Amino acid sequence: MSSKNLNKWYKKHNSTNSDTKKTIYLFNDEFKNYLESDIGIKAILLFESLGYTVRIPQTIESGRTWLSKGLVRTAKKVANKNIELLKDIISSDTPLIGIEPSAILSFRDEYPDLAIENNKDAAQKLAKNSYLFDEFISSEIDKGNISSYLFTDKSAKIKFHGHCQQKALITTKFTKQVLELPKNYQVEEIPSGCCGMAGSFGYEKEHYELSMKIGEMVLFPAIRAAEKETIIAAVGTSCRCQIEDGTKVKAFHPLEILYDALKT
Repeated sequence: MSSKNLNKWYKKHNSTNSDTKKTIYLFNDEFKNYLESDIGIKAILLFESLGYTVRIPQTIESGRTWLSKGLVRTAKKVANKNIELLKDIISSDTPLIGIEPSAILSFRDEYPDLAIENNKDAAQKLAKNSYLFDEFISSEIDKGNISSYLFTDKSAKIKFHGHCQQKALITTKFTKQVLELPKNYQVEEIPSGCCGMAGSFGYEKEHYELSMKIGEMVLFPAIRAAEKETIIAAVGTSCRCQIEDGTKVKAFHPLEILYDALKT
Protein backbone atom coordinates (compact mmCIF):
# COMPACT_ATOMS: atom_id res chain seq x y z
CA MET A 1 0.00 0.00 0.00
CA SER A 2 1.29 3.47 -0.87
CA SER A 3 1.90 6.09 1.78
CA LYS A 4 0.77 8.98 -0.44
CA ASN A 5 -2.50 10.10 -1.98
CA LEU A 6 -2.13 10.68 -5.72
CA ASN A 7 -4.55 13.62 -5.91
CA LYS A 8 -2.80 15.40 -3.03
CA TRP A 9 0.62 14.71 -4.55
CA TYR A 10 -0.51 16.02 -7.94
CA LYS A 11 -1.82 19.28 -6.49
CA LYS A 12 1.62 19.99 -5.03
CA HIS A 13 3.53 18.77 -8.08
CA ASN A 14 5.15 21.38 -10.31
CA SER A 15 5.89 20.16 -13.81
CA THR A 16 9.07 21.48 -15.39
CA ASN A 17 7.76 20.99 -18.95
CA SER A 18 7.88 24.20 -20.98
CA ASP A 19 7.44 22.71 -24.45
CA THR A 20 5.15 19.70 -24.67
CA LYS A 21 3.90 17.47 -27.48
CA LYS A 22 0.31 17.43 -26.23
CA THR A 23 -1.84 17.39 -23.11
CA ILE A 24 -3.14 14.08 -21.82
CA TYR A 25 -5.59 13.39 -19.01
CA LEU A 26 -4.65 10.57 -16.64
CA PHE A 27 -7.57 8.68 -15.12
CA ASN A 28 -6.90 8.38 -11.40
CA ASP A 29 -8.66 5.06 -10.92
CA GLU A 30 -9.88 3.45 -7.71
CA PHE A 31 -6.55 1.69 -7.16
CA LYS A 32 -4.07 4.44 -7.95
CA ASN A 33 -5.34 7.21 -5.69
CA TYR A 34 -4.63 5.34 -2.46
CA LEU A 35 -3.35 1.76 -2.78
CA GLU A 36 -0.89 2.26 -5.63
CA SER A 37 -0.29 5.98 -5.84
CA ASP A 38 3.43 5.29 -6.34
CA ILE A 39 2.58 3.81 -9.74
CA GLY A 40 0.42 6.82 -10.59
CA ILE A 41 3.25 9.18 -9.61
CA LYS A 42 5.75 7.29 -11.77
CA ALA A 43 3.26 7.36 -14.65
CA ILE A 44 2.98 11.14 -14.45
CA LEU A 45 6.75 11.62 -14.19
CA LEU A 46 7.31 9.22 -17.10
CA PHE A 47 4.86 10.98 -19.41
CA GLU A 48 6.32 14.35 -18.48
CA SER A 49 9.81 13.06 -19.24
CA LEU A 50 8.52 11.91 -22.62
CA GLY A 51 7.28 15.42 -23.33
CA TYR A 52 3.60 15.44 -22.36
CA THR A 53 1.59 17.69 -20.10
CA VAL A 54 -0.34 15.48 -17.69
CA ARG A 55 -3.52 16.54 -15.97
CA ILE A 56 -5.72 14.59 -13.58
CA PRO A 57 -9.36 15.40 -14.31
CA GLN A 58 -12.13 15.42 -11.73
CA THR A 59 -13.78 11.98 -11.77
CA ILE A 60 -15.19 9.34 -9.47
CA GLU A 61 -14.36 5.63 -9.54
CA SER A 62 -14.79 3.78 -12.84
CA GLY A 63 -17.71 1.61 -11.74
CA ARG A 64 -15.87 -1.62 -12.51
CA THR A 65 -16.30 -3.00 -9.00
CA TRP A 66 -20.07 -2.52 -9.18
CA LEU A 67 -20.24 -4.17 -12.58
CA SER A 68 -18.19 -7.15 -11.40
CA LYS A 69 -20.86 -7.88 -8.78
CA GLY A 70 -23.80 -7.30 -11.09
CA LEU A 71 -24.86 -4.01 -9.47
CA VAL A 72 -25.68 -2.40 -12.80
CA ARG A 73 -27.93 0.38 -11.50
CA THR A 74 -25.15 1.76 -9.32
CA ALA A 75 -22.62 1.34 -12.14
CA LYS A 76 -24.95 3.29 -14.45
CA LYS A 77 -24.99 6.23 -12.03
CA VAL A 78 -21.20 6.16 -11.82
CA ALA A 79 -20.80 5.95 -15.59
CA ASN A 80 -23.09 8.88 -16.28
CA LYS A 81 -21.42 11.01 -13.63
CA ASN A 82 -18.02 10.41 -15.23
CA ILE A 83 -19.38 11.06 -18.71
CA GLU A 84 -20.72 14.43 -17.55
CA LEU A 85 -17.45 15.31 -15.83
CA LEU A 86 -15.30 14.44 -18.84
CA LYS A 87 -17.41 15.21 -21.91
CA ASP A 88 -16.11 18.76 -22.35
CA ILE A 89 -12.40 18.02 -21.92
CA ILE A 90 -11.67 14.63 -23.53
CA SER A 91 -11.08 14.63 -27.28
CA SER A 92 -8.67 13.25 -29.88
CA ASP A 93 -6.31 16.10 -28.99
CA THR A 94 -6.65 15.60 -25.23
CA PRO A 95 -7.21 11.86 -24.68
CA LEU A 96 -7.96 10.01 -21.45
CA ILE A 97 -5.19 7.59 -20.51
CA GLY A 98 -5.62 4.74 -18.04
CA ILE A 99 -3.22 2.67 -15.98
CA GLU A 100 -5.57 -0.15 -14.86
CA PRO A 101 -7.15 -2.13 -17.75
CA SER A 102 -10.44 -3.01 -16.06
CA ALA A 103 -11.00 0.62 -15.08
CA ILE A 104 -10.14 2.50 -18.28
CA LEU A 105 -11.70 -0.11 -20.56
CA SER A 106 -15.04 0.43 -18.83
CA PHE A 107 -15.16 3.76 -20.68
CA ARG A 108 -14.82 1.87 -23.94
CA ASP A 109 -16.84 -1.27 -23.34
CA GLU A 110 -19.69 -0.50 -20.92
CA TYR A 111 -20.16 3.27 -20.77
CA PRO A 112 -21.85 3.63 -24.19
CA ASP A 113 -24.44 1.06 -23.07
CA LEU A 114 -24.88 2.56 -19.60
CA ALA A 115 -25.25 6.14 -20.80
CA ILE A 116 -28.65 7.80 -20.45
CA GLU A 117 -30.15 9.24 -23.63
CA ASN A 118 -28.74 12.74 -23.10
CA ASN A 119 -25.24 11.30 -22.66
CA LYS A 120 -25.19 8.84 -25.58
CA ASP A 121 -23.16 11.00 -27.97
CA ALA A 122 -20.78 12.12 -25.24
CA ALA A 123 -20.26 8.49 -24.16
CA GLN A 124 -19.35 7.48 -27.72
CA LYS A 125 -16.86 10.35 -27.99
CA LEU A 126 -15.35 9.45 -24.63
CA ALA A 127 -15.06 5.79 -25.63
CA LYS A 128 -13.21 6.71 -28.84
CA ASN A 129 -10.69 8.83 -26.97
CA SER A 130 -9.96 6.61 -23.95
CA TYR A 131 -6.83 4.46 -24.08
CA LEU A 132 -4.89 2.07 -21.96
CA PHE A 133 -1.38 3.50 -21.44
CA ASP A 134 0.29 1.00 -23.78
CA GLU A 135 -2.08 1.74 -26.66
CA PHE A 136 -1.35 5.44 -26.34
CA ILE A 137 2.43 5.04 -26.09
CA SER A 138 2.38 2.62 -29.03
CA SER A 139 0.50 5.13 -31.19
CA GLU A 140 2.98 7.85 -30.22
CA ILE A 141 5.88 5.56 -31.14
CA ASP A 142 4.30 5.05 -34.57
CA LYS A 143 4.01 8.85 -34.96
CA GLY A 144 7.67 9.28 -34.10
CA ASN A 145 6.94 11.16 -30.87
CA ILE A 146 8.58 8.57 -28.58
CA SER A 147 11.77 6.69 -29.35
CA SER A 148 14.27 4.35 -27.73
CA TYR A 149 17.01 6.96 -27.35
CA LEU A 150 15.22 8.30 -24.24
CA PHE A 151 15.82 5.00 -22.46
CA THR A 152 18.74 3.04 -21.07
CA ASP A 153 21.07 0.97 -23.24
CA LYS A 154 21.42 -1.64 -20.49
CA SER A 155 20.10 -5.14 -21.02
CA ALA A 156 17.20 -6.74 -19.17
CA LYS A 157 14.94 -9.74 -19.50
CA ILE A 158 11.22 -9.30 -18.86
CA LYS A 159 8.39 -11.78 -18.62
CA PHE A 160 4.93 -10.26 -18.56
CA HIS A 161 1.43 -11.46 -17.80
CA GLY A 162 -1.49 -9.80 -19.58
CA HIS A 163 -4.74 -8.78 -17.88
CA CYS A 164 -7.89 -10.71 -18.91
CA GLN A 165 -9.86 -7.56 -19.80
CA GLN A 166 -6.93 -6.34 -21.84
CA LYS A 167 -6.63 -9.65 -23.68
CA ALA A 168 -10.34 -9.71 -24.47
CA LEU A 169 -10.67 -6.15 -25.77
CA ILE A 170 -7.36 -4.86 -27.13
CA THR A 171 -4.77 -7.69 -27.02
CA THR A 172 -1.39 -7.49 -25.27
CA LYS A 173 0.74 -6.66 -28.32
CA PHE A 174 1.01 -3.01 -27.27
CA THR A 175 2.41 -3.97 -23.86
CA LYS A 176 5.19 -5.95 -25.50
CA GLN A 177 6.01 -3.10 -27.86
CA VAL A 178 6.14 -0.61 -25.00
CA LEU A 179 8.32 -2.81 -22.79
CA GLU A 180 10.75 -3.18 -25.71
CA LEU A 181 11.28 0.59 -25.95
CA PRO A 182 14.67 0.24 -24.22
CA LYS A 183 16.50 -1.31 -27.16
CA ASN A 184 18.22 -4.06 -25.19
CA TYR A 185 15.18 -5.22 -23.25
CA GLN A 186 14.10 -8.75 -24.18
CA VAL A 187 10.39 -9.26 -23.55
CA GLU A 188 8.44 -12.50 -23.43
CA GLU A 189 4.75 -12.88 -22.71
CA ILE A 190 3.82 -15.71 -20.38
CA PRO A 191 1.21 -17.85 -22.21
CA SER A 192 -1.17 -17.73 -19.25
CA GLY A 193 -4.90 -17.35 -19.07
CA CYS A 194 -6.42 -15.75 -15.98
CA CYS A 195 -4.06 -15.33 -13.03
CA GLY A 196 -6.82 -16.72 -10.81
CA MET A 197 -7.58 -13.55 -8.89
CA ALA A 198 -10.31 -12.33 -11.26
CA GLY A 199 -10.97 -9.01 -9.55
CA SER A 200 -12.00 -9.80 -5.99
CA PHE A 201 -12.75 -13.49 -6.66
CA GLY A 202 -9.47 -14.79 -5.26
CA TYR A 203 -9.74 -12.63 -2.14
CA GLU A 204 -12.91 -14.43 -1.06
CA LYS A 205 -12.35 -17.32 1.35
CA GLU A 206 -14.59 -19.73 -0.53
CA HIS A 207 -12.69 -19.14 -3.78
CA TYR A 208 -9.12 -18.98 -2.53
CA GLU A 209 -8.16 -22.60 -3.19
CA LEU A 210 -9.55 -22.52 -6.73
CA SER A 211 -7.87 -19.20 -7.34
CA MET A 212 -4.48 -20.64 -6.42
CA LYS A 213 -5.06 -23.72 -8.58
CA ILE A 214 -5.70 -21.47 -11.59
CA GLY A 215 -2.47 -19.60 -10.92
CA GLU A 216 -0.59 -22.90 -10.69
CA MET A 217 -1.73 -24.00 -14.14
CA VAL A 218 0.72 -21.83 -16.11
CA LEU A 219 1.51 -18.48 -14.49
CA PHE A 220 3.14 -19.45 -11.19
CA PRO A 221 5.38 -22.20 -12.66
CA ALA A 222 6.57 -19.84 -15.41
CA ILE A 223 7.56 -17.19 -12.87
CA ARG A 224 9.31 -19.68 -10.60
CA ALA A 225 11.25 -21.04 -13.60
CA ALA A 226 12.43 -17.58 -14.69
CA GLU A 227 16.04 -16.60 -14.11
CA LYS A 228 16.58 -14.66 -10.90
CA GLU A 229 17.38 -11.38 -12.69
CA THR A 230 14.28 -11.56 -14.90
CA ILE A 231 11.82 -8.72 -14.28
CA ILE A 232 8.22 -9.84 -13.91
CA ALA A 233 5.62 -7.44 -15.29
CA ALA A 234 1.84 -7.45 -14.97
CA VAL A 235 -0.57 -4.70 -15.98
CA GLY A 236 -3.41 -5.52 -13.59
CA THR A 237 -3.51 -4.67 -9.90
CA SER A 238 -5.16 -7.97 -8.98
CA CYS A 239 -2.67 -9.85 -11.17
CA ARG A 240 0.30 -8.35 -9.34
CA CYS A 241 -1.25 -9.22 -5.98
CA GLN A 242 -1.90 -12.78 -7.11
CA ILE A 243 1.64 -13.22 -8.42
CA GLU A 244 3.22 -12.02 -5.19
CA ASP A 245 0.89 -14.11 -3.03
CA GLY A 246 1.41 -17.23 -5.13
CA THR A 247 5.14 -17.03 -5.86
CA LYS A 248 6.61 -14.48 -3.40
CA VAL A 249 7.93 -12.61 -6.46
CA LYS A 250 7.12 -8.93 -6.88
CA ALA A 251 5.60 -8.04 -10.24
CA PHE A 252 5.90 -4.51 -11.61
CA HIS A 253 3.56 -2.42 -13.71
CA PRO A 254 5.10 -1.73 -17.15
CA LEU A 255 4.97 2.01 -16.46
CA GLU A 256 7.21 1.47 -13.42
CA ILE A 257 9.67 -0.46 -15.55
CA LEU A 258 9.76 2.25 -18.21
CA TYR A 259 10.15 5.02 -15.64
CA ASP A 260 13.10 3.21 -14.07
CA ALA A 261 14.62 2.73 -17.56
CA LEU A 262 14.66 6.45 -18.43
CA LYS A 263 18.07 7.93 -19.10
CA THR A 264 19.07 10.29 -16.31
